[in-house]
Amino acid sequence: MRLKGKITQWDDEKGFGFIQPMLKGERVFLHIKALQNRARRPVIGEVVTYTVSQDSKGRLQAASVTFAGEKLRLKAPKTASALPLLGVMLFFAGLLLAFWQGKLPAFIVAGYLLLSIFTYLSYWFDKRKAQAGRWRTPESTLQFVSLLGGWPGALLAQRYLRHKSQKRSFLWQFWFTVVLNLAALLYLSQKLGF
Repeated sequence: MRLKGKITQWDDEKGFGFIQPMLKGERVFLHIKALQNRARRPVIGEVVTYTVSQDSKGRLQAASVTFAGEKLRLKAPKTASALPLLGVMLFFAGLLLAFWQGKLPAFIVAGYLLLSIFTYLSYWFDKRKAQAGRWRTPESTLQFVSLLGGWPGALLAQRYLRHKSQKRSFLWQFWFTVVLNLAALLYLSQKLGF
């Protein structure tokens, strides 16, 4: 059943706030991901319609939130694209081919593999911390391990864990670290004669 309420609190920087139902009831948590129209930012006092669900701890939260006057859109579930996995597999295939041809030392291939696993796990732990409302891993740390060579793991985590995959400024920095890392790999392979 859809309810009607007013936004009574909103922190745009953190992406959450609260809705007070129009009739009776306690206020309901609102996360930006619950908004159907994320291009429009909530304003205190704005009327919305929503459904109520519970999080893993039994707390009330809004879902399928629409602004007054907007139609409810039924969304098909998103399926993860195979493109990031294909890109990572091609990258590692290229590394293995270069190693097999004697153009790249084994420690480079192993380093990329280990850093990718570490980075994927870092994203996974950060997502769990975010869901539990605990202290998060700084974005600069995630970007740094991507720069060192963990970007394949970060790419997979962004796509398959759906973590750090929406914030444009983070993604721009991420792709910059990928370009820098690949440029450094190319430079070292030519300079040191791998």
